[in-house]
Amino acid sequence: KNMFETVRYEKKENVAIITMNRPDSLNALSFALSKDLAGAINKAIEDEARAVVLTGEGRAFCAGGDLREMLEYGQKEGSVEAFLNEPLKALHDVILLIRETPIPFVAAVNGVCAGAGTNFALACDLVFADENASFNEGFVKIGLSPDCGGSFFLPRAVGEKVAAEMFMTGDAVKAERAYQIGMINRVVSADDLQTEALKMATRLSNSPTVSIGGIKKMINATFSNDLRTQLDLEHKCQIESGKSSDFKEGVQAFFEKRLPEFKGK
Repeated sequence: KNMFETVRYEKKENVAIITMNRPDSLNALSFALSKDLAGAINKAIEDEARAVVLTGEGRAFCAGGDLREMLEYGQKEGSVEAFLNEPLKALHDVILLIRETPIPFVAAVNGVCAGAGTNFALACDLVFADENASFNEGFVKIGLSPDCGGSFFLPRAVGEKVAAEMFMTGDAVKAERAYQIGMINRVVSADDLQTEALKMATRLSNSPTVSIGGIKKMINATFSNDLRTQLDLEHKCQIESGKSSDFKEGVQAFFEKRLPEFKGK
């Protein structure tokens, strides 16, 4: 019944759960997987999901780019750059899709999270990790520079000095340290990871979706905007959320001293 070859897609209430499902290769990002990820996110949008959980099957979240496929592709096309062309663009399209889809994405990082895998987690709005998880930007160890938005997300999350060290050494950072440096939101026990990530996604899926879409847009823009431009964006987003029925409901609930029931519209 599963519609994707390398991804499991399920929907629980308003939350789409997207599981990278190549456990034998630690969910390495093959060309097929990047196309399935795009397909699954588009399906979530189609299904009007109001939040997404992104996770990995087995003992890894994602081990990064599929080096074996990269080499095979290179031999077939006669150059390694061939892989770094179209398949890499497909991966980057997924990163843009995660950032530009105006609903919250929660990464549930189980175990190994390496290279592009780390950057896929960082592309999500919130990151939960189990206590055994570790993150690395291991590109330098194979002589490559980073991809999938790492050079954008990591310095914004941890500052440029810590980012430079992670990129230049390729050393792994354990979950607890990643939490301390502001790279991720929560460290939870391995048994509770999926439950806790789903709980947060469910909470966000019952929140005012128009407001959350605006928040995401503003966070995307804040480090490159000056104050005046950011205030203009706040103004625009607030007018947009002010037109939503959730705003009317929120205000009404406030005066009636009850919990609001947001519909995401």
